[in-house]
Amino acid sequence: MKQLVCISKTPETTAKINFKDGNTAFDESGVQFIMNPYDEWYALVRAIELKESLGGTVTVINVGPASNDVVIRKALAIGADEGIRVDAEPKSALYVAKQIAANAEGFDLVYCGKETIDYNGSEVGAMVAEYLDQPFVSFATKLEVEGNSATVTRDIEGGSEISKIDTPFVLSAAKGMAEQRIPNMRGIMMAKKKPLNVVEPVGFDDKVVVSSFTLPDAKTECKMIDPENMDELVRLLQEEAKVL
Repeated sequence: MKQLVCISKTPETTAKINFKDGNTAFDESGVQFIMNPYDEWYALVRAIELKESLGGTVTVINVGPASNDVVIRKALAIGADEGIRVDAEPKSALYVAKQIAANAEGFDLVYCGKETIDYNGSEVGAMVAEYLDQPFVSFATKLEVEGNSATVTRDIEGGSEISKIDTPFVLSAAKGMAEQRIPNMRGIMMAKKKPLNVVEPVGFDDKVVVSSFTLPDAKTECKMIDPENMDELVRLLQEEAKVL
């Protein structure tokens, strides 16, 4: 079974976020980057688990500059067999999906994390499936494969849904799909010898242009209300929080 895992580079969760160039670009100065946790902990690890039990290969793909190679090498250290980097700036979700789809032919399963922790868009997986004309399962929490058929459990409002689907298809992985793996020394050393193929992007007329970024409003300090003063609590919820 041939599996393809889409991985992203994201800022570390405690990074201080700033913008530059008139708030049209993210300022990477002093920012520590990591592999997107949903891609790493759930999508990648489950793909490796299935390779270990059923055979086949796991390939990871990333759209980005040469500085992203460190993230791809980490995926190889965890257990992926080879990496692909599309040598282009990830301009938009649609642009990224187009580049992934152009390199995803012939794979039985294509994985994405349910979202990236920077944009939280949950868009790329569905777009890749559309480009490939394949079924898409979102927010998958469990995946079992037997032959050319898979059983997928996914979160829905108020519960879960179990579907049976034939390969090839695309899914986005959520919490519960697998448990995080830490690369060991042997994996790190072997990753240096595994192939990392850099490919040119396909032509694409991207319709998305960033106008500007803004930071969220600063959080206000916590107000402590005397438990005997419920009238004041109700007033604050109505007039300040505006949730009543």
